[in-house]
Amino acid sequence: MTVVAARTPFWRKPSVLPGFGLSMGLTLLYLGFIVLIPLAAMILRAAGLSWDEFVGVVTDPRALAAYRLSFGASFVAAVVNIVFGVLTAWVLVRYEFPGKRFVEGLVDLPFALPTAVAGIALTALFAENGWVGQILAKAGLKVAFTPLGVVIALVFIGLPFVVRTVQPVLQDLDKEVEEAAASLGASRLQTFRHIILPAILPAALTGFALAFARALGEYGSVIFIAGNLPMKSEIVPLLIIIKLEQFDYAGAAAIGVAMLTAAFVLLFMINLLQRWSRSRIGAF
Repeated sequence: MTVVAARTPFWRKPSVLPGFGLSMGLTLLYLGFIVLIPLAAMILRAAGLSWDEFVGVVTDPRALAAYRLSFGASFVAAVVNIVFGVLTAWVLVRYEFPGKRFVEGLVDLPFALPTAVAGIALTALFAENGWVGQILAKAGLKVAFTPLGVVIALVFIGLPFVVRTVQPVLQDLDKEVEEAAASLGASRLQTFRHIILPAILPAALTGFALAFARALGEYGSVIFIAGNLPMKSEIVPLLIIIKLEQFDYAGAAAIGVAMLTAAFVLLFMINLLQRWSRSRIGAF
């Protein structure tokens, strides 16, 4: 007679670190209060609408225009940040130069600067009578109170997420591997493509996801430079605020649920892309 030993579930196996049950319970309780309950309240508020009413609110032409601007500007800003964020991280890691600590502080400035202050500063800079805006206006390019101004504001607030995500990976990357590739005849482009890029790609994608998610919910720095014109430069967070001021709480919740669903889908796709990139790197 064969006796089959029962397998112990992984959560009941003894751990080297004690207190797993208590710490996990406190973690789930904290996340429930901070994240799940507010989201559930928003979904329940939107559930007060009938399906036709919900679809009518989230597919209203004004809402669709706001979706296009918010998601499109956030994506463009994240792409810009992933390029210049990697470049900035590379300069900060690989080179020593006067004022390096000052540049490090500038990278973190969007973290500490109030978003309203950032919005006012960007508007004053890129308005048609601003230092940069008047130069661009002579060339026929208007930035303030246009979708381009929204992109610039989102680039400003999203850059630190890419830099601080990629920087530790570059610091851990051994320079001797690059020197070995150069000694074997690899060009700088080949070295970057086959050695540096695979190493930093997961971190860069993580920075992209963080910058994109941060840009989707940005409000303070955008409303000053956007102009907030319906169907043109109105972002989704502002549309939600307008509905709340009109006491249309169910409509605001419905748009919030639509944004939440779209953001979850996009971030899930980015996480799948990160997992794929890590598996590719592991295969090599």
